[in-house]
Amino acid sequence: MKTQYVHPRLILGSSSLYRRELLERLKLPFETVNPAIDETPWLNEKPEDTACRLAETKARAIASQFSDALIITADQVAVLEGVQLGKPLNHANALKQLQFMRGKEVVFHTALCLLNSRSNRLQMRRIPYTVKFRELSDQQIEGYLAKEQPYHCAGSAKSEGLGIALIERMSGDDPNALIGLPLIALVDMLMEEKVAVL
Repeated sequence: MKTQYVHPRLILGSSSLYRRELLERLKLPFETVNPAIDETPWLNEKPEDTACRLAETKARAIASQFSDALIITADQVAVLEGVQLGKPLNHANALKQLQFMRGKEVVFHTALCLLNSRSNRLQMRRIPYTVKFRELSDQQIEGYLAKEQPYHCAGSAKSEGLGIALIERMSGDDPNALIGLPLIALVDMLMEEKVAVL
């Protein structure tokens, strides 16, 4: 029996330019909505659990506004030696993060959520990606921060930009996860909802 594909309303719950650019690669029409939630980690919450909770919270916040849509959300946290590295938000915090990360392996946990607001069916995946940072001097870190100012990126580095020069090696199942939207997993999820990507 032939699969019946659907063309639902797709909403990306994010204000991130990079996530929007990634989703555009799938050539599907979509809208963007800023979920505007409190992203503060809970006390004693594991970083990977924070990412999943926030991705789901974003999706449910948007579902309250759209009753018949597929809502795509994601959240990312970086972890080094058990310490969660969030968005630095300013130069001083970014400098401290990158000094802490130099010469070490950092795991970026990206949680991806797809919520069907009509059926309330929720799919969730967590995609880890490991990044080994170069042994950087303070001068190199300052030079990078002056040029890119990655103050709204978990871990203070944009691998899709000049941040790639900070990295010695990377490993994981989907390089898009590091940028913030794991497209390989998303295609699987969309297919589960009978959305034809190809």
